[in-house]
Amino acid sequence: MTADRRARIDAELDANPFLAELGALFEAAGHELVIVGGPVRDAVLGRPGNDWDFATSARPDEIERIAAGWADAIWDIGRDFGTIGLRKAGRQLEITTYRTDAYAAGSRKPDVQFGDTLDGDLSRRDFAVNAMAIRLPSREFVDLFGGLDDIEANVLRTPVTPEQSFSDDPLRMMRAARFVAQLGFTASPEVVEAMAAMAGRLDIVSAERIRDELDKLITSAHPVEGLRLLVDTGLAEHMLPELPALMLERDEHHRHKDVYEHSLTVLDQAIALEDRLDHAPDLVIRLAALLHDIGKPKTRRFADGGTVTFHHHDVVGAKLARKRMKALRYSNDTTDQVASLIELHLRFHGYGSGEWTDSAVRRYVRDAGDQLERLHILTRADCTTRNQKKAQRLQRTYDELERRIAVLAEAEELGSIRPDLDGGQIMSILGIPPGPEVGEAYRFMLDLRMDRGPLSEADATEALKAFWAARG
Repeated sequence: MTADRRARIDAELDANPFLAELGALFEAAGHELVIVGGPVRDAVLGRPGNDWDFATSARPDEIERIAAGWADAIWDIGRDFGTIGLRKAGRQLEITTYRTDAYAAGSRKPDVQFGDTLDGDLSRRDFAVNAMAIRLPSREFVDLFGGLDDIEANVLRTPVTPEQSFSDDPLRMMRAARFVAQLGFTASPEVVEAMAAMAGRLDIVSAERIRDELDKLITSAHPVEGLRLLVDTGLAEHMLPELPALMLERDEHHRHKDVYEHSLTVLDQAIALEDRLDHAPDLVIRLAALLHDIGKPKTRRFADGGTVTFHHHDVVGAKLARKRMKALRYSNDTTDQVASLIELHLRFHGYGSGEWTDSAVRRYVRDAGDQLERLHILTRADCTTRNQKKAQRLQRTYDELERRIAVLAEAEELGSIRPDLDGGQIMSILGIPPGPEVGEAYRFMLDLRMDRGPLSEADATEALKAFWAARG
């Protein structure tokens, strides 16, 4: 290890004296305690982090006994998995007994067995860069599987053979793609080969674990590289098949874009615009950008002259996104937001490049609702044309739309558009009881508000009566 890396690790340990205190308690009780996994990797890389993962030779009951007089609070996170939680001076810590776990054939839950040695525990880690440890309180650095060399080479290898590692936990194949996206590393050839050969093993992993891993990949620094690895190895076919399906066969005249590459570019461009939001990374806009064209394979048609069309791919894509996200156990809110953005992503183009009417602006804002800022990002990111004149024209047109929205929003409170007459007023004016007819009249008044803007109560009443009379 270089002197700079050693100094970086020592600085982290010096800044957190509680680590030595906890290590000394376990040492006095005759047990090992080590910092292990991602925190060690990140300390070597110089990545800031406040989370500490610990492993120990002590069993869960012994962990509780050793920490009882030191920790401010102790709780059971997962005793069957060997993990006990502690709180000390506002910090939350997790300590896990040395263990090995593996999936039985066809099982969705790993079988856990406690281990007795650090060597055995490190050998069951997913990748060598995560199989490094620091003993406490001695600060001895342990690297049995060449994790430091892999960090220097920016490569992902497994401590044991990839086949054994991925058989023990198939989700590690997705984790490889995630670390490619997070750390900018490259998966070693043998890791890629094993991923491709064992992709089907992902089918035994629960949808929730797959979703959580996908979220970490999508919200990482460079998700496109990780997604490419999922597609290239066939893993995507088992968890997000709509993505590789975007690699449509080109028609002989090359009249349409590569939808797969276009979608990855849109994702990158959406990420570049995330500073428009209150927070980043933003899972919803990233999923919407990635999936916005997944309706194209089902709607592709070849017209005369070799022209390719994808009519209604926005609507079809929204339905497909809902189905896939439901299968991956996404929350209803996240699913609704992503599907809404996909369904709306062509709305801007439906108005052409001419002057937007006030009515069109109001409807655009109403339909977008609380997703308006994300829709701005998605629509701008969806422009991947190499024709600079066309790209500049689209940008100018959208700049104008946003200006119009701002002007109207200031004048009319666009974010909370309501009819000029509410349900009670409608029933009173028309002399009708609650029921479907009130809803019909309410929708007319809402459309009128969209078309003409705010009306006085007298003008709104007159328009309502005229509508009702014409209705017969």
